Amino acid sequence: MEKEFLGSGMKFPPQINRATGRFVTVSEEESVKESIYLILMTQRGERPLREDFGSNLLNYTFMDMSLTRINMLIRTLKDQIMNQEPRVSDITIRPTGDSAAGRLIFEIEYTVAATNTRDNIVFPFYLNQETETGEEEPENYESEPVEEIEY
Repeated sequence: MEKEFLGSGMKFPPQINRATGRFVTVSEEESVKESIYLILMTQRGERPLREDFGSNLLNYTFMDMSLTRINMLIRTLKDQIMNQEPRVSDITIRPTGDSAAGRLIFEIEYTVAATNTRDNIVFPFYLNQETETGEEEPENYESEPVEEIEY
């Protein structure tokens, strides 16, 4: 493997390979992508031995999402990813969706620093419980893009 320096680890969520009975692992760019996903999905303080790991994304649940608050959230997420994932640089986060409908979708673009490879991850963030549990959306749902800001 030519990109072993990017590391490898257990796939998230954990899965068992039926043929071998071992945990499924990921490596290279997929490992970086899953690491970012873990940072976003882990609440800060959730891991007792690494209290600074994760993000404070869940603190924004049930909040009124103004443009200012969305920009604060973007800045916070960018800082938390940069501080916890040293294999990435040049992060751009673009929100789309409709906060009134209870959903924001973050498109996170980043560069894998060691290989200068550009990649992205699309991360849905539900602002309220109703959207997350699968209740039907209004029939006239229209998504309005949030103003794009690059840091």
